[in-house]
Amino acid sequence: MRTIFPALLCLLLCPAPASAQSPIVAAGAESPGVAVRDETPIAASSGKTPIASVRSETRIVSIREKSPIAAGKGKTIEFSFGYSYVKSGKSFSNGMGLKGADASYTIGFSRLGVKADFGYARASNVMGTGHHSDVLSYLAGPVFYPKRHRGLDTYIHVLVGGARVSGPVRLSGGGILLGGWATGYAWAVGGGINYWVSDSLAIRSGVDYMRTAYYDPSLTLRSQTNIRTTVNVVYFFGRRSVKRR
Repeated sequence: MRTIFPALLCLLLCPAPASAQSPIVAAGAESPGVAVRDETPIAASSGKTPIASVRSETRIVSIREKSPIAAGKGKTIEFSFGYSYVKSGKSFSNGMGLKGADASYTIGFSRLGVKADFGYARASNVMGTGHHSDVLSYLAGPVFYPKRHRGLDTYIHVLVGGARVSGPVRLSGGGILLGGWATGYAWAVGGGINYWVSDSLAIRSGVDYMRTAYYDPSLTLRSQTNIRTTVNVVYFFGRRSVKRR
């Protein structure tokens, strides 16, 4: 009995060792849009089968980068001025050559545009008479750019309007009418290339088939065939829409 009582008293006064469990926090790097699940079982103090589990779930939503919306293409403006040569007459073989100037003003929308063209060409001492002949044209119409690159553009245009033609006329009887002029309907179809020296400056070369009207040897107003070639300097206002290469 003397041994039992001290042992019981010791058991009552000395606390039983308690198991301490530190929480485990899940931390990990994860890829966007993937759910990460951590489970940490909580065991009984006796170390037997876990009686509960704590589930923590973290979902990270991926943020997709969106490409910027392309800016709208506004209108562009270009002005050109340069040299013009007109081969005028009933046929190309015996036609008369006139030299002068050409100017144009174009409002463009990407590959399409509207163009106003003004040309003047003159030849002196026609048929040895000491009198000159000239062609003044004022045309307008659509222009289309089939290919536009950083350094080179191609274009096609169809222009309509009027023209004033003047000069001596060789008569059917053998004489020459020294002075005369006629104003009538005119049109031109042609195309060419623009070689861009910089983003705002280009050299333009073009060829047009142009129809005007003037008197024939019987003094009847007839259609007249013309081939016009131009070389212009182009100044561009705005930002060109081009395909870089």
